[in-house]
Amino acid sequence: MNINATLLIEIVLISIVVIGILSFYLGKRKTNSPKIVALVGVLLSTIPPLGLIYLAVLVLKNDINQNSTSEVVG
Repeated sequence: MNINATLLIEIVLISIVVIGILSFYLGKRKTNSPKIVALVGVLLSTIPPLGLIYLAVLVLKNDINQNSTSEVVG
């Protein structure tokens, strides 16, 4: 079985794009710094299993509270 290097590079590049976009989207919902989260996702996605593990950690993280005003009940 021959492994085509071009196919391997294409798979890595596609995973970089997909994991980068998903990391940014999840970073907006779950952190205060989505650009840094997306950058870390892109760097880790050069080795696809690490990128998938990173996405799993982001999915399991709790969402941040987007409300800037807090209502006082009383």
